Amino acid sequence: MFHDKINRRQFIARASAPVAVLAFGAIAAPADKKDEDWTPLFNGKDLTGWTAVGGAMWAVEDGLLTGKQGPNFAAGDLYTETEYGDFELKVTFKMVWPGNSGVWFRYQSHEKAYQADILEYKDPECYTGSLYCGGKMFIALQKDPKLEKRDAWNTFVIRAEGDRLTLKLNGVQTADVHDDSSSHGKVGLQVHPGEEFKDMKIIVKEALIRPLS
Repeated sequence: MFHDKINRRQFIARASAPVAVLAFGAIAAPADKKDEDWTPLFNGKDLTGWTAVGGAMWAVEDGLLTGKQGPNFAAGDLYTETEYGDFELKVTFKMVWPGNSGVWFRYQSHEKAYQADILEYKDPECYTGSLYCGGKMFIALQKDPKLEKRDAWNTFVIRAEGDRLTLKLNGVQTADVHDDSSSHGKVGLQVHPGEEFKDMKIIVKEALIRPLS
């Protein structure tokens, strides 16, 4: 969730988801086009295609994309150089807790963007899988702290089509809202500021995107 000057008590909660076939003597059929449509957002080697903003430290370690605070608890964001409109996005991640992070999408600015949150929040009470909108705070609250797997891999599936936004965490739908604050923008990751998050680390194993016609 973005750390700005918004009064965190003023928010809007508008809402409380042929493989190649080999046969004897036959040539393998082409892969399903739906599988071909998925495009990796990072190459597993370096940050090519991404831009870092702020003081957080971003790296690729053993094929995993990682982010943590910089010196003096510095925060920051990492954005794709490419913008996307209507799409489906899969992100497989885990967090070293305590932490506050998230997956930006349709990001144009901190006031015009959405974020699939990775967090524990007290006021209002919500957890990973909540949906944040710049300028509006939370537009969907995920209230089950056990839905995220601690110390294990989790998967977001984010779908943005027109003004409809849906979010699933580990196969469970946590958001289904209509909002027209942003129609397109970058995909990104966030590292939140604050000494309480000095040991946090966001780790992304895979990020895949495909356009929706």
